[in-house]
Amino acid sequence: MEQSALDPILVGQVLAEYRQAKGLSQEVVSGLAGIGRTHLSAIERGERKPTLETFYRICQALGVSMSQVAASIEEKISN
Repeated sequence: MEQSALDPILVGQVLAEYRQAKGLSQEVVSGLAGIGRTHLSAIERGERKPTLETFYRICQALGVSMSQVAASIEEKISN
């Protein structure tokens, strides 16, 4: 069984879409999540993969559940 990796660009794109839909800046979200703005920027560009902890913190900062964001990622994968 071949295992495919999760595309970090797709993950970042979905997180950026949620952030933009909420009208929040990277500065605000990174501050609420307790991570650096450059770290968040790198995640949104797909240059870095968030750990589960960081993913959780970003989702909390955005006011959405991890499962909701994961479902959005899975939806994009299947399209």
